[in-house]
Amino acid sequence: MSLSARILAPVHILRFVAAISACLAGPYAAQAKDRPLVWIDQGKDWEQVRTAFYSQDQGSRMIPLAWIKALKRADGGSFLEGGLARYGYLPNPENADGLPVGFHTAEFDHVNYVGMTCAACHTRQISVGEKDYRIDGGPAIVDFQSFLMDVDAAVGAVLANEPAFAEFAAAALGPGARAEAIAALRAQVTDWYYSYHTLMSIALKDVNWGYGRLDAVSMIFNRLTGLDLGASPHYVIKDNIKKADAPVRYPFLWNAAKQDKTQWPGFSDNGSDLLGLPRNLGEVFGVFAIFHPQPNAPRFLKYDYVANNSTNFDGLTELETYMKTIGPPRWPWKVDQALVSQGAALFEATCAKCHGKRDGQVQFPNEPTWHTTLQDAGTDRREWDVLRRTADPGVLTGAEIPGLVKPLKADGYAVDVLAVSVLGSIAQNYVKFPANSVAGFGQWIELLKLRPSLAGLDGLFQSLQNIRNLSKNLADASPGYEARVLQGIWAAAPYLHNGSVATLQDLLERPEKRKASFKVGPAYDIEAVGLAGEQPAGASILQTTDCSDLNSGDSRCGHVFGVDLNESEKKALLEYLKTL
Repeated sequence: MSLSARILAPVHILRFVAAISACLAGPYAAQAKDRPLVWIDQGKDWEQVRTAFYSQDQGSRMIPLAWIKALKRADGGSFLEGGLARYGYLPNPENADGLPVGFHTAEFDHVNYVGMTCAACHTRQISVGEKDYRIDGGPAIVDFQSFLMDVDAAVGAVLANEPAFAEFAAAALGPGARAEAIAALRAQVTDWYYSYHTLMSIALKDVNWGYGRLDAVSMIFNRLTGLDLGASPHYVIKDNIKKADAPVRYPFLWNAAKQDKTQWPGFSDNGSDLLGLPRNLGEVFGVFAIFHPQPNAPRFLKYDYVANNSTNFDGLTELETYMKTIGPPRWPWKVDQALVSQGAALFEATCAKCHGKRDGQVQFPNEPTWHTTLQDAGTDRREWDVLRRTADPGVLTGAEIPGLVKPLKADGYAVDVLAVSVLGSIAQNYVKFPANSVAGFGQWIELLKLRPSLAGLDGLFQSLQNIRNLSKNLADASPGYEARVLQGIWAAAPYLHNGSVATLQDLLERPEKRKASFKVGPAYDIEAVGLAGEQPAGASILQTTDCSDLNSGDSRCGHVFGVDLNESEKKALLEYLKTL
């Protein structure tokens, strides 16, 4: 069977998925277009950089712009119609191509691509009464899975049908394109689709993220080890791609730079720009950066990590700077001050041990951090299984970071493959090493010290050492998650790391009394502090599991703190949480 035949065989199934998705307008699309939009107060500094945050390139190169503009939905409409609002993405009037907040265009290898930025997953809009409220840096209420699958279906449908491809080619290349150009386009689309469809057909089969959740760790591992490290021309290692079945709620970004640990399981040291760089680079690999490292014996580290790498390091620096200016959102409605005072005392007695503001580790260059408590609170453990996944390193077999990550072997931790890829890319981007191999770790450090123009790079070494902790003790580590400082927590529903609890009011109940299922959408309940019971048409439904299955990815179990308070105490605590 030909390559084209192999990859197009299941396209009739994908067409059905696309048809269903096209018929379901997202929860934002169902709202009236003339609803007043209120920008939540997040500080004057943030207002100056908001627009830049919405479109700052970080290196994501998902699909050529000309292609996605030429794609059609199953009903014949433009794929980009409505600015992807059917998936919950928010309009960005500043974007000339009609792309929503968190999407941008940028060139790589003479091709203009559509990519994603931090804002796609970390910009939230909620609705209360007749108004909508924008919360920047908040967990997005978007259906990323359906977006990914519908792109897959749309491209597959084009390749499976000659008239459809002819229409696509005319739109992508312009009318009157030569036969040679059309044939070249088909080859390019077929190659792109082979990798993309392989990922989607395995990672997203029989999983349900719904609105407001994604399995980011799985998708980063799948993208890197499954699509980047195999043999040319497709680079695919199919067996490295695993089901992305540990969805978590998008975290909020305000104060994220101040934590001394980050990521839900707290495996990443944090608190300085240098520590933020490896964290952010891993995220870029997950949202479709182009990255194909290759053996190169004369180069430092004996691999070339930068020649075929679309990461925008300057853009990552800008985004980290923007993130620091996002203030926690201020509750815009009235509160009962007497209850707030009572709730403050209850918070100190019940919650502050884990969620209070305390000094954390001192990170280079001595920036203050907040301590991030890591605790097993009896919640869902599925994400820890993802962290323990192994992978074939492919072309990176034997690659190492001297003194930091040992030579990669088959069936080692996938997180070590990520560490080598991230650190190799950073080292070769920021330090222009001589052409001859520098094998000794001590020589590397001396090179860093000899470059005064790279102020602070000595601290990069200190930061990179922490990467060793990514896989250290993974086999025996307790499946705990970070307990963050709760400023702005009112705006971050649903709750727990996997988004399995609809409101803060529900979180103060024992797991058996929490909602077993609920709708996920933008409508907010400001009394229960979280998702409203009724949502606009198109909202997804999250079906959770109880404490009998802590490995489902959807368990609502755990975090039984505050559940024994009486009803008046719970009401006071909720009132106080609104003011943080």
